[in-house]
Amino acid sequence: MSVARSVADVLRDHVELEIEAIDRMYLNVYVPHLQTVGATVGYLRQHRGQRFASTTALAPMTEAFIRNIEQFVQHEGVELVSFAKRQRKDEVTQQYLRRFKATEGVLYVGKAQEKARVMRTERRQSRTSGATYPWIVESTAMVNHYYFYCVDQDFGPFFLKFCPTLCQALHQRQRVPQAPAGQARGRLRGARQRHQVLR
Repeated sequence: MSVARSVADVLRDHVELEIEAIDRMYLNVYVPHLQTVGATVGYLRQHRGQRFASTTALAPMTEAFIRNIEQFVQHEGVELVSFAKRQRKDEVTQQYLRRFKATEGVLYVGKAQEKARVMRTERRQSRTSGATYPWIVESTAMVNHYYFYCVDQDFGPFFLKFCPTLCQALHQRQRVPQAPAGQARGRLRGARQRHQVLR
């Protein structure tokens, strides 16, 4: 009579080499002093010279940043891709990687509407005088995020992600999983990937 064995038992007897490696890496870059309402008010009053702190004056800065992205795309001849809802960005990137012939450069720029933490200005009224005044609060909003998908000769594929709103400039580098030439590159989930060599 044979004893039933689990998959783990079989692998334990046959695994010759086991390697754990990071399959992707994230780097978040932000300005800590602009992550709170108080710090935002200080930035607007002291650095921007506003008498009353209001985020409406920052709209031209955001618009200029977006114009610079659009000018870069047009000048460099890079495609601007608007991601559809639930579209897998990895799959789009793999298509561009297969067509990319240079050793390094920008594959394309992606745009996706996503929820972001933002600072907003509300109009409030004084209980004593009845006069209105601006008041900055923390909130969330659906805003366009811009993804610069690139390839570095040494580092490999990565992207930089920008959210062009105050207090939410987010730069992310992501390692896109590699695969041997001629094979489709799939999306790897989780922070670590285990590789086993069987006897």
